[in-house]
Formats: sequence, C-alpha cells, structure tokens
Amino acid sequence: MDSVTSNGKVCPCVEVVEACGEWFVRVVEDDQELTRSFELESFALAYAEGQRLRLGLAEFTRL
Repeated sequence: MDSVTSNGKVCPCVEVVEACGEWFVRVVEDDQELTRSFELESFALAYAEGQRLRLGLAEFTRL
C-alpha cells in the first residue's frame, strides 16, 4: 500500500503483517511511523482495529 499521495503528503494508514512467527502492526500518521510487534495474531488485530478507529479509517490493511 502506498501511503504517500501525489502532493507528497503522507496519508494515515494501519497495516498488519506476519513474519517469522510474529505479527507486526505499522501505523503511519502525519510525519510519524510506529511499528509494534505481537506474539499473538489476535492481539495484533485488536491493536490495529483500535488504531483504525482512532485515526477514523474505514479499514486496515493485512499484508
């Protein structure tokens, strides 16, 4: 998912990905990017859903 628009502004997004048995949630907003790791998929999805609601997004992306 490309989180940068044509005018160079970063669009908020929440992404979830599994790698090497861990779950990662990447949150992009304004000029900040935060990635958190979780051992359990359910915890990662709950965190991603909370961030989605906080940012007012329609959905988060599972990569």
